[in-house]
Amino acid sequence: MTGLGRIERYVIGYMILGVTTALAIISAVVVLIQFVELTSQVGTRADVGPNGILELTLLKAPSIIQILLPICFLFGGIGAFVVLNRRSELVAMRAAGVSAWRFILPSAAVSLLLGVIVVAGLNPAAAAMNAQFEIRRARLMENYLGDRPKDIWLRQGDDTSQIVIHAKARDSRQGTVTLRGVSLFIYEKTPGGGPEFRRRLEAAEARLMPGFWQLKDVREATAGDSSIRSETLSIRSTLDPEAAMERLASPEAIAFWRLPRAIQLTEQAGFSASGYRLRLQQLLATPLLFAAMSILAAAFSLRLTRLGGLAGLAGTGVGLGFVMFFFNQFSGALAKADIIPLFAAAWAPVAVALLAGVTLLCYTEDG
Repeated sequence: MTGLGRIERYVIGYMILGVTTALAIISAVVVLIQFVELTSQVGTRADVGPNGILELTLLKAPSIIQILLPICFLFGGIGAFVVLNRRSELVAMRAAGVSAWRFILPSAAVSLLLGVIVVAGLNPAAAAMNAQFEIRRARLMENYLGDRPKDIWLRQGDDTSQIVIHAKARDSRQGTVTLRGVSLFIYEKTPGGGPEFRRRLEAAEARLMPGFWQLKDVREATAGDSSIRSETLSIRSTLDPEAAMERLASPEAIAFWRLPRAIQLTEQAGFSASGYRLRLQQLLATPLLFAAMSILAAAFSLRLTRLGGLAGLAGTGVGLGFVMFFFNQFSGALAKADIIPLFAAAWAPVAVALLAGVTLLCYTEDG
């Protein structure tokens, strides 16, 4: 910030303080709600105490807080600019001939930079914690009779073959991919590019090792031949443990830097990667969304106090923040249902917020 003037640094400091305060309040609410929710979902069904529930809560909370960060920038920005306005500091700046754009644009630039830091640095940490949350929750719930395990489907492939893997359960031990009740359907690609079924393997257990699946208690069946049993069998795999665990996890549990690889492997195996592509586009749009929320916060807070209506205008900004949040979630749902393009779902909320903020700011500042 060495190139910024004293006014710009002063306003940016207030904005960061406001965002930090909003983040602290929202984080406390998220942790409380998550603790209560996990207590009812996990605590009543598994043998886990308050410390275990709190540990699960702290693992899950960062991924939820990351979704709510745009609201933190909006609420924190509104709070900062309203305080400056009520203390007549903004009035003094503008009376001295300082344009609102002079301190709003640096604030938006800082928000943009913070968005880059969140996506590049904090998102991988939140994704790793979310992945650990899913693993630990699955381990706690696997013995609960009321939760029937969901079938697991994986697919791997290369230029010569495709393997569809079906399992009835997954061992949730940390750092390993072990499947139980496994069926492998092996296809070879014909010269025309179509799949041709070759054989089917049934195994009690399949553990993913570097470069291959290690099968135990195997029964192999080929079309037209009798089945063959064996104690162990190895099948070549194009998956690594981390990529396989990503297939079993939600897009939110995959770090930003690994999303392109996850998309490539998923599409190579013949599955749709729309969820991963949407998540990638949303993360790319996050820094600009933070900047748009900062501009929107200033636009709703610059009305002169002596003219009245500042509280109502700020309240409208808060309401608009909730509208933008639900609009963002709704756009994502439409994209997952293939109703609108993924790019539009990720960037439309950003464009709407940015255009709304700039338009209102132009009206307020330039008449």
